[in-house]
Amino acid sequence: MMEFSPSMIGCFITNANHSYEMIRRSGECVINIPTADMIDKVIGIGNSHGTKMDKFKKFGLTAEVAKIVNAPVIRECYANFECKIKDKHLLPKYNFFILEVVAARVATLPKYPKTVHYTGDGVFMVSGKHIAFPQKFKRQNL
Repeated sequence: MMEFSPSMIGCFITNANHSYEMIRRSGECVINIPTADMIDKVIGIGNSHGTKMDKFKKFGLTAEVAKIVNAPVIRECYANFECKIKDKHLLPKYNFFILEVVAARVATLPKYPKTVHYTGDGVFMVSGKHIAFPQKFKRQNL
């Protein structure tokens, strides 16, 4: 997360990855956030090449039409963030996309899902315990 309003995300994708070129050419993507119960599918997708198979079919996922972008959202994921490339200046040197979230869909249940996030080298993190301090939070008017 790089900015709140407009919502912007920084995302590194190696240029050896099929997704890199698809996103660079189309100028858009969907970031789908899976839950921990999907870990086998997440690993299988990460170990497969999109030019050699239909990942949706192979892993039993449902592609749905996004609200704004042409890339599909994955129905089974807890959250889907439709994004458009905001800035390409860091792509040639760092493979770093700066994306603006143009639409978002988040399931209402469970309230605090156990989402899974890849940290590298075959290691994943499952979202942990939630703690709240709403009385201490002050929104800044910028």
